[in-house]
Amino acid sequence: MKSVGIKKLYYSISEVSKITDLEQYVLRYWESEFEQLKPAKNRAGNRIYTNKDIKLILYIKQLLREERYTIEGAKQVLKSWTPEVETGEQLSLLPADSALNQPPTAAAEAQPAPIHSEKLKEDMKEIKNFLEDLLQKLN
Repeated sequence: MKSVGIKKLYYSISEVSKITDLEQYVLRYWESEFEQLKPAKNRAGNRIYTNKDIKLILYIKQLLREERYTIEGAKQVLKSWTPEVETGEQLSLLPADSALNQPPTAAAEAQPAPIHSEKLKEDMKEIKNFLEDLLQKLN
């Protein structure tokens, strides 16, 4: 898992954007989608992120971008996730389920990412049918 050295108690959105390699608008959007992500605000109204917030952001990023969950699927996974801040100011992602923290096997790496939604499967079929019809009309 990714480990990030943390040296401060609070971070601005621009600092978190650099640490997590995410755009600021993505961070603000995820704040509206994931109820666990609620950074505090200072007197000026600017977001201030804690180490726990950064860990959560990195875990959400892993779920959405690496493990290919949908936002709804990631919300379900996050219901059982608890962050653990290690001593020594190091930050690592530790899901509540230790099985999630195990390295993947070679067989698991060879398989494509699972589709986490029946609705997504239906939508993909509709798109495929539409494209096939369009291709027939063009020929």
